[in-house]
Amino acid sequence: MTSSRQETHDVRTLPYKIAVLCYLYDTQGRLLLLHRRKPPNRDMYSPIGGKLEAARGEGPHECALREIREEASVELKYDEIKLISIVSERAYEGERHWLIFLFEALRPIDPSEIPHSEFDEGRLEWHRVEDIVNLPIPETDRAVMWPNVCKHRGGFFMVHIDCAQSPMQSQILESWGANEEAS
Repeated sequence: MTSSRQETHDVRTLPYKIAVLCYLYDTQGRLLLLHRRKPPNRDMYSPIGGKLEAARGEGPHECALREIREEASVELKYDEIKLISIVSERAYEGERHWLIFLFEALRPIDPSEIPHSEFDEGRLEWHRVEDIVNLPIPETDRAVMWPNVCKHRGGFFMVHIDCAQSPMQSQILESWGANEEAS
């Protein structure tokens, strides 16, 4: 017999979503963020990204390139992005589990490459890296993802965040910096 905690957070009752987040920096080192108009995380800031089109077999890299193109109108190639993290979240907001692939653009994005700032998802804004912690961002981003993105710039990390716990718990499962090799 399973415990009620396991049943409550079972994939049969909470859907599992796969998504990407894409970190694009300009020549000044500012990060492009979306001030979101839609759930999840309405009225908060997040890197551009979206759900993987699993029904058509879309891969994470393909999804990242598509989301960058759709949301920022920037055309990047596979060799211009790098996977920097895999994040798993259990029971985010008690609504779903997430598997999130984080990507970084390998070249600076000139703000003039982005022809618009407003679209149906929200408003694109450039923010200084040191100001990100003062913005309204999801707690998982504030406490776990953003500090690790900064710490592992040019490297890689894998983290599991258990949002079913109060307070949430996180565990780094893999980690290496830009000048280290995978272990």
